[in-house]
Amino acid sequence: MSDTLTRLAEVLEARKGAAPESSYVASLYHKGLNKILEKLGEESVETILAAKDAASSGDCKDVIYETADLWFHSLVMLAALGQHPQAVLDELERRFGLSGHAEKAARPHN
Repeated sequence: MSDTLTRLAEVLEARKGAAPESSYVASLYHKGLNKILEKLGEESVETILAAKDAASSGDCKDVIYETADLWFHSLVMLAALGQHPQAVLDELERRFGLSGHAEKAARPHN
């Protein structure tokens, strides 16, 4: 699974220097972080709506499609911030064996 993320991260990194008209990702980078975050928000809402529809219909095709879009735009956001998906995988790995309640309680309060 992480091989797919690694390959995608490489493509996203390569698109940073590309002309905006050459690819969708290059155009997002060119428009800046706010546009990337706007797209991430849109994909979040679409994923939620697809999940609600899937719960009613039993058909998960659209929720899988929308989740892929959500993950993709999350990776674009991370790349724009200079982060690699491995950092997220490392954080998830760190949480194995921790109670969700204990992990949340241990977070610094803002």
